Amino acid sequence: MFKLSLRMRRLAVCALSYSVVCVSSVMAQSSYPSRPILMVVPQTAGGTNDIVGRVVSQKLSEVLGSPVAVENRPGAGGNIGTQFVGKSNKDGYTLLMTISSSQAINPALYKNPGFDPVKDFKPVALIGSVPNVLLAHPDFAPNSMKELIALAKQKPGHYQYASAGNGTLNHLLGEMLNTMAGIDLQHVPYKGVAPALNDVLGGQLPLVFASVPASLAHIKAGKLKPLAVSSARRSPALPDVPALAEAVPGYSGTLWIGLFAPAGVPAEVLSKLEESMGKALASKDLRDKLELQGVELAPPTTPEQFAKLLNEDIARWSQIVKTSGASID
Repeated sequence: MFKLSLRMRRLAVCALSYSVVCVSSVMAQSSYPSRPILMVVPQTAGGTNDIVGRVVSQKLSEVLGSPVAVENRPGAGGNIGTQFVGKSNKDGYTLLMTISSSQAINPALYKNPGFDPVKDFKPVALIGSVPNVLLAHPDFAPNSMKELIALAKQKPGHYQYASAGNGTLNHLLGEMLNTMAGIDLQHVPYKGVAPALNDVLGGQLPLVFASVPASLAHIKAGKLKPLAVSSARRSPALPDVPALAEAVPGYSGTLWIGLFAPAGVPAEVLSKLEESMGKALASKDLRDKLELQGVELAPPTTPEQFAKLLNEDIARWSQIVKTSGASID
């Protein structure tokens, strides 16, 4: 009788524990979010990721019915803000809005970036991709890639291009161009795309690689001259600007933007975030705003498909970084 009673007690305890877990899971999903969410952008204000992050955060806030605040935490090519999110509480209240250059390039570029892009994060939603544009000051003589390459070959090492910093996609796009076109443009790194653009606007440097969202207003105002976009095909936002591949066959380099959560966030919270981002990205007003900024929206993508893209890009950019010889301690 005693043995049966003990067994029954154990079964009751197990059943109660299971019920508590189920109730807690349901409560976690139904009550989340119960306070404001912090969306960290690990780049400076005014860049692609910042522009997209602020547009997306407004719509996500509407869908969730809770404030989503954007905070810029730049530094070390995006590593500072990425580390911060990776080490934050695993409760879904601190998220990472990041770009492929930080998440897929930095692990190959830095000896110790301070995070593992796969183990420390869970993909939530892929938002879209953004080509860069090779821009020139209006007074710079070349008006096409063919003319720029010819001029650069006449004076190797004489002309410079600005980027958002060492190891950023802007930097590596220039290194790829040097390698594939057989030229020698000198790289000048800045702390973010905004100061790089400012110096080219002011005529201190002739060239800069910058994303479409960060440069579109300057192009439309005639303050910067677009020579080519970095994607394999022309950008819908700049249909009259040639793809760089038209002058340098095989050239291609785009930037994707996506939302991540720290690894360890409860599955129910992740599920709600994924569902909410799906609703946000399906809304016409958000899509219109992003497309106006030059973002090429991704088709509906599962977190598993996003994870596959991340792994593929880590492998691809690792090879490009190795070939370029770029490295940051």
